[in-house]
Amino acid sequence: MYRIFIVEDDEKIGELLRRSLVKYGFEARVAERMHELKLEMEAWAPHLILLDIHLPHYDGYYWCRQFRTVTSAPIIFVSARSGEMDQVMAIENGGDDYVTKPIPLDLLLAKIKGLLRRTYGEYAAPSPAAQGGGELAARGLLLNSARSELEWDGRHMALTKNECLLAACLLKQEGRVVSRERLLETLWDDVQFVDDNTLTVNVTRLRRKLEELGLPGVIETVRGSGYKLNLKGAGA
Repeated sequence: MYRIFIVEDDEKIGELLRRSLVKYGFEARVAERMHELKLEMEAWAPHLILLDIHLPHYDGYYWCRQFRTVTSAPIIFVSARSGEMDQVMAIENGGDDYVTKPIPLDLLLAKIKGLLRRTYGEYAAPSPAAQGGGELAARGLLLNSARSELEWDGRHMALTKNECLLAACLLKQEGRVVSRERLLETLWDDVQFVDDNTLTVNVTRLRRKLEELGLPGVIETVRGSGYKLNLKGAGA
């Protein structure tokens, strides 16, 4: 079931969208912490985001840029603003599509389904992690690269593109050390201009998601070498 995160400060509109999406088989949630949208979104790990422009604290363009630092999930702007420049700014700030209010529900649903198909479904381009097979598994931990999702003990966790690439690299070498250099090369084509701390941040995010799945401490830091995924005894 795809998860959709609704960022809308009008409670009536937000609830209407949520109920409509649930009716059509989605799992939907309306944002509650307008001053901490990035944290709330990242914790829930949605497959798609509906984002208004006019919001308290910061506008939707700002939050779209913030979301893009941690997720590649499709973002559809939903706004009463109908100007061409608003739509241009939405795309330039990281959005994928734009729907104007009052919301034409049939059109919105069609756009949602189309983006989900292109991102995760039958029209999705295979990610580097998915080459040679859509699934990887080790000791009960399953990575579905096509859906960018981890599964453990019946629980599921959506991943960003970089988290998926990291998980694939570590799963393939489960129980063995993977060097930082190899992981950097897996994530970025040109590592010359990549801050080494960026890898640490991505590993930390993957660790947190594994912990939420019930697998704390399975990514071990091997000082001076790299990281190791150690699932031996996990869940015992």
